[in-house]
Amino acid sequence: MSSIPYHSNIIVFKDGFRTSQYIRKSSASIDLPYTDPLVTAPLGENTPQQVHITQGDLVGKAVIVSWVTVQQSAPKVWYGIQQGDCSLVKEGQTTRYKFYNYTSGFIHRVSLESLQYNTKYYYKIGEATVREFWFLTPPEIGPDVAYTFGLIGDLGQTYDTVTTLQHYLQSSGQCVLYVGDLSYADMYPFYYQVRWDTWSRLIEGSAAYQPWIWTSGNHDIEFLPQVGEIKPFKSFKHRFPTPYQASNSTSPLWYSIKRASAHIIVLSSYSAYENFTPQWEWLQTEFSTVNRNVTPWLIVLLHAPWYNSNTANYMQGESMRVVFEHMFVTNQVDVVFAGHVHAYERTYPVSNILYNVTNGLCTLQLNPQAPTYIVIGDGGNQEGLASTYTEPQPNYSAYREASFGHGLFDIKNRTHAIWTWQRNQDGEAVVADSAILYNKVWYQVAMSS
Repeated sequence: MSSIPYHSNIIVFKDGFRTSQYIRKSSASIDLPYTDPLVTAPLGENTPQQVHITQGDLVGKAVIVSWVTVQQSAPKVWYGIQQGDCSLVKEGQTTRYKFYNYTSGFIHRVSLESLQYNTKYYYKIGEATVREFWFLTPPEIGPDVAYTFGLIGDLGQTYDTVTTLQHYLQSSGQCVLYVGDLSYADMYPFYYQVRWDTWSRLIEGSAAYQPWIWTSGNHDIEFLPQVGEIKPFKSFKHRFPTPYQASNSTSPLWYSIKRASAHIIVLSSYSAYENFTPQWEWLQTEFSTVNRNVTPWLIVLLHAPWYNSNTANYMQGESMRVVFEHMFVTNQVDVVFAGHVHAYERTYPVSNILYNVTNGLCTLQLNPQAPTYIVIGDGGNQEGLASTYTEPQPNYSAYREASFGHGLFDIKNRTHAIWTWQRNQDGEAVVADSAILYNKVWYQVAMSS
């Protein structure tokens, strides 16, 4: 085991501060064909498909269930705590959308509210053909509640995507924090919307059973004015609801939730964020609501990374960093997860908040009060891996590797969590990087008492 001093708020396992020598294929990945059983529609009359759930409120006592039918169907969910006895019923809303020459199926969403914590619920959807699923609600919010989040980004729908999903399904993850770029439908002519349908079927094996917390990415914008499509994120907003109003946000693209011992903030890299914009105003207020006595772990999700030593998409998150980073450091954010770059990288706690246009202080600092930044845009999409890093490896970069995979953020209590990144190696999930992260607020309190 190698380690770095405590003041960095991290103890590193495996080999800290290095670029992995593991070599993956450099060619682009191949999307699943439309006939693959993993992405074809289920059999049956008007069978519910593309089923997925997300947290439906601020505190984890609600779940939004979403699904699609080919024909109109009642947006109802039958649910209960005994398998086969779903005697409770809740009705929601149905919507559709058009994009160029495509018209979606009937998209249903129902919010199940006032749920009990730490309880297994079964739920049924459909009329002519009924399907049953289940989910576990999180434990009640508290400072020492253990919980494991899965981290996935930039999935797409390739054979490598399938491997990532299969490996995640074998893990201990209880809820996915998804850092943007979903279907990659925009890689097809006229942003072929059928690829949203196939992607949503592909993830159903996980997303129908545990919440996926959604972040938007650049491949989700779908701005195509030449055919009259001028509303960004149309498909994303129709298909993947978020509980944004519960955190007083004005947009489904930025919001927050509390789950177990974590306060999670989701930001939009591709919405306005300069001073006095709605997202900036909301974030200023949102940080003031964080109570580290109740939710010690402060996590931020966004798409375009602020610290990234890969040559791909280099410094594309820089303008957002300039606007928001001082807030992250002041409020002692523990960890920031991002995607966009199709590779993996973890930093030491780092900041660059001293610089202004007159003082010339533009050197990065290893700052124990700053977040750890983790880039995990390595889900497996058709663009392939970003395999070229800048050299030499900068001192803020702890570990970097161009491989597909997923991560687990395993919160143990208010003082520490264990981070692991698992690469997709030869059909197996292999732990390639791991570290203990100490809470910015509570570890120092524990050490001084």
